Amino acid sequence: QVHLVESGGGLVQPGGSLRLSCSASGSILNIDRLAWYRRAPGTQRELVASLTSGGVTNLADSVKGRFTISRDDAENTVALEMKGLKSEDTAVYYCYTYAQATWGTWYEFWGQGTQVTVSS
Repeated sequence: QVHLVESGGGLVQPGGSLRLSCSASGSILNIDRLAWYRRAPGTQRELVASLTSGGVTNLADSVKGRFTISRDDAENTVALEMKGLKSEDTAVYYCYTYAQATWGTWYEFWGQGTQVTVSS
């Protein structure tokens, strides 16, 4: 079993910053893609940022220049640095990974989500 635990969400004023962290633990052999998704009320979940083990980064157009994704493969963690936050960034943010379990099979895993609210 693999577990993803997010932290760092909260309430922030427009223009402020937050850092989300996600730690993967359990029966992990390899991690390929790490990503952050978000879902605002009444909308579908959308990709915010992703980073492959090969270093390929993908950012949603709406967050380019404001958000940065990074990973620490030694610690099996992924972080999302968010700056210049806007009200439209308000959502539940989910950590995602495509990882190989110790028995060899590759799976998709999701965290439980952390709320980010941008409001004055």
